[in-house]
Formats: sequence, structure tokens, C-alpha cells
Amino acid sequence: MTSASPCGVRILGSGSVVPDIIVGNAELAERFDVDEAWIEQRTGILERRYCDDDTGTFELQVQALQKALDDSSLKGSDLSLVICASVTSEMTCPSNACRVATEVNAAPAGAFDLVAACSGFVYAMNIADSLVRSGCHETIAVVGCDAMSKLTDPNERSMSILFGDAAGAVILQRCDDPEIGCFYQTMEADAECWPALYIPRRQADVVEGDEATTEIGMLRMRGKEVYKFAVTKFQEIAEKLLEETGLSPDDVSQFICHQSNARIIESAQAKLGLPDDKVYKNISKYGNSSAGAAALCFDELWQDGKINRGDTIVLLAFGGGLTWASSAWRI
Repeated sequence: MTSASPCGVRILGSGSVVPDIIVGNAELAERFDVDEAWIEQRTGILERRYCDDDTGTFELQVQALQKALDDSSLKGSDLSLVICASVTSEMTCPSNACRVATEVNAAPAGAFDLVAACSGFVYAMNIADSLVRSGCHETIAVVGCDAMSKLTDPNERSMSILFGDAAGAVILQRCDDPEIGCFYQTMEADAECWPALYIPRRQADVVEGDEATTEIGMLRMRGKEVYKFAVTKFQEIAEKLLEETGLSPDDVSQFICHQSNARIIESAQAKLGLPDDKVYKNISKYGNSSAGAAALCFDELWQDGKINRGDTIVLLAFGGGLTWASSAWRI
């Protein structure tokens, strides 16, 4: 597709997958000598999913994408581009997206990985919509996935209680109605506070004054700084979206948010006056799966019939970088 004539972007289908291993609060409470209730109170999480030793980001991405293709009644060969959002890709060369595309027989579709941490899925959805509208691509697969258990130090309490593994995928395709698809988007970042959430690959990358005992190559987090950023940014980007689009909460069928921490979501939800039935939360079952979280939420809502043609939905995310993103869509 080379024509840039006005068009819309229709979501055709989605798919998701979570690993079989369930890690409940009882196991972590025993490991860290804390009460189960303490974990739930601080995070809103009851259990999270972990990949086994033979499964990781790549396998989850392939499974989620295949489910999305099946849901869309498409084959891999129908895709012109595959975008995989993740911070846990097994290799940087080749990208996981290249391997995933080959696995579903999408070659010679273009493929690339996108790294924006927990904001990755929303970044990728925004970019995919823009690429379709530009006339460069007809049908794009977006996969949001992270296997955070692979980067979480099992001896570090604050992160072990938060993170889990999940993947979600969405298929987007050009349509003739330019009103369909994304009609507002933001993608922003500010690296001034990047040491609040980072993964050093060598000792020289460890921030001066960081006294964490976390192994090199594992995620490090300053919980209080991240919490403050997330609560503030969640409210800020949601308010900005509503103001600039002229939407009211009543106009939006679902606010699909990154599942960072139930306390963060509930705090912002209360300040914005958003009803429970419009702010989907599944963090109690899956924990924080970074780029996989909002993708998983989307698919669960899609499969349950809570996202329908004619609906307006909002995507909101924030994460390491520090990054944040938002978008509003007509389905």
C-alpha cells in the first residue's frame, strides 16, 4: 500500500496468553516473612503468572499473535508489519519481532521490536495506526509482551510481589472510514528520573549511590519515586486527553490502563471520577506484566464483548524511561 488517501484503522481481532505457573501471595509471604494481607494491601495483587524455564517472551508472543490472527480470520501472510513491544526480548539481533513474524509465516512482512517499558503496547498501537494512515501498511500486528519473571530478582521483595508474565496481540487493518481508529494520541518521555526504574547490563551502568543488592542484569526500582510518578502522570495524561478531545467519561466505554499497581489505578480513578465499570482491572490475577498488561486487558475485554463496534475507548500507560502514552480510539 503506497497511497496516502484518507482512511481509517479497524481493529479486527485480538488474542492473549499467560503462563501456567501461578505464584500466589502465600508463597511470597513465606519467602519474605511478611503477611499475605500486607502484599495485597500494598499492590492489590493476589497472584501472578510465571514462565517456566523453557518458555519466555518469544513463546508468549507467538502464541498471542496466533490467537489474534485466528480471531481475525487471517493468516500470517496477510500481515505487512509486526511490531513487538517488550523489554524482555531474548535477543536484540535478530529482534523478537522478526522471529515471531517468521513463526507465523508472515515473512516478508516488516518487523521490529519497540522498547518503551510499560508504555510499550500503547506506543506500538499509536505507531501502527499512524503507519496504516500514512499508506505504508495495510495490516499490522501489534504484540505487547513481557516475561518480567526473567528480569526480577527472586530475593528482592518489592519487585517479586509486583511483576508477572503475559502477552496480548491486536490486528489492525486499513478501512475506508477515516473516523474509525485512533483520533488522538500522545507519546512522551523524560529521562531525567530514569534511575528510578532500570536494568543495568554491566557494573559500570549502576547508578552512583544505588546500594541495591539486585544482581546485574535484573530490574532495579525506587518504589516511592515510581509510585509518585505513576499516580501523577496517570491523572495528568487522562485529564489532558479528555480536555483536548472534548470527551467526557460518559463518552468512553472503557479506559484501558497499564496494570501497575491497584493503588495507583484506584487513586487516579477516584480523582478523575471514573466509575468502576469503565476502568478494567485484572492486576489481582496477573500482577504487573509491563508491556503485556494493557494488551492482556484489551483482549479480555474484547473477548468478553465489552468492546464493540461504535465504542470509544481510551488507552493509558506509563513506565520506565520514564515514558508515558495515551490514545483515544473509535472502534
